[in-house]
Amino acid sequence: MEENFRDSIGTITKEGKRAWIFPKKPSGRFYDYRKYVSYTLLIFLVVAPFVKINGHQFQMFNVLDRRFNIFGLPFWPQDFHLVVVSMIIGVVFIALFTVAYGRIFCGWMCPQTIFLEMVFRRIEYWIDGDRGAQMRLAKAPWNREKIMKRTLKWTVFFIISFVIANIFLAYLIGSDKLIRYITDGPAAHIATMVPLLIFTGVFYFIFAWFREQVCIIACPYGRLQGVLLDNKSIVVAYDHKRGEAENGRKKFRKNEDREALGFGDCIDCFQCVNVCPTGIDIRNGTQLECVNCTACIDECDHIMDSIDRPRGLIRYASEDEITKKAKFRFTPRMKGYTAVLTVLIGILIGMLFLRNELEANILRLPGQLYERKENNIISNVYTYKLMNKTTKDIEEVSFKLMSHKGEIKMVSQDRFTVPAEQLIGGTLFIEINSSALTGDKDKLKIGIYSGDELIETTVTQFLAPRSYN
Repeated sequence: MEENFRDSIGTITKEGKRAWIFPKKPSGRFYDYRKYVSYTLLIFLVVAPFVKINGHQFQMFNVLDRRFNIFGLPFWPQDFHLVVVSMIIGVVFIALFTVAYGRIFCGWMCPQTIFLEMVFRRIEYWIDGDRGAQMRLAKAPWNREKIMKRTLKWTVFFIISFVIANIFLAYLIGSDKLIRYITDGPAAHIATMVPLLIFTGVFYFIFAWFREQVCIIACPYGRLQGVLLDNKSIVVAYDHKRGEAENGRKKFRKNEDREALGFGDCIDCFQCVNVCPTGIDIRNGTQLECVNCTACIDECDHIMDSIDRPRGLIRYASEDEITKKAKFRFTPRMKGYTAVLTVLIGILIGMLFLRNELEANILRLPGQLYERKENNIISNVYTYKLMNKTTKDIEEVSFKLMSHKGEIKMVSQDRFTVPAEQLIGGTLFIEINSSALTGDKDKLKIGIYSGDELIETTVTQFLAPRSYN
């Protein structure tokens, strides 16, 4: 195997300029499987923000209003710890999958790969043709054919980028609001239209020009791969033992006994290089540019079929499997990741079960001290905020002291309704006889009731004169 791939990446020339990649159109069983997976995920991506469960958008990530819907379950700022745990679980899961199966996420499930390979490149093949036609068109002068093809391709790319930007906007602000904005027209919502066009430009830049550079340069996961992979990880690998044999590679000749001559099965056709969307030679081993898209597997299998050699010269395999014929096994490192993942999932499930439908916060009014009243009564003023996380109104809400004998006096009505998915607030006074206090800063436990049913408890601090300790 050659080692020169370690000196530079495949998309940069010796002069440091961009080397444009013209990958051959892939075909084969793995490519077909990837299409099924990709189009299923694309359908999910497009449909998810427009599907509702119990009145909640199936998927929404409204960062501005700090509202999140995940699989139809609403999460509020008070639930941010759940979102953090979910993100950690996702990172550990991807790490575990990388340790076991390399960058399979990049090649099969990453939105960047799916959009680029299954949408934009397929349109490019339809308009510009396959690898050879694209290379000839790139070198051709700006004649009528080139101008028409470039105009058509760039226009289609821009339209798709605009659609993608709108779909992502539906995730951010909600599908109902997006549909209302579209119905009202762009002139009525310039403040939204401008960032929408900016994101359209970003998507267009990524998929029309930057392309595989995202995976090679911008994405941190490519760097993470080098830390997580080892000789036992299953990756898209070239079987150099079989491909090189004793005397290396050799061009194919009919009726030649390659085994007797000591040559491997690799016929040096470069089809695995031509079909690679990141421009690498997989025969040089695992490289940071490789996204495990399996295009080289399909192409090599096709070549092996045509020369009557067994498939699998390039396949999913570990380095140990190729060099030592070792079978895949669950390593201690994988077991460690699995244990951590299991614990985190258990914690998340427990948090979800313990998650309250009503979030209550009662805090002393800043800058206000206690007030002395008749009969040794000490009064503190508080503000309260109640967050209803459900899709139903919570009626007949009231407060009761649970830890001390005392009285809660509402500034407005004693019983009220917390509307569905709404945050309400108000002011209340807590009055306690000094004889019931144990210090100058007692902790109070307050129950929030819906009718006679206790639905939540919260704790706050009561300030009293030090002389009452």
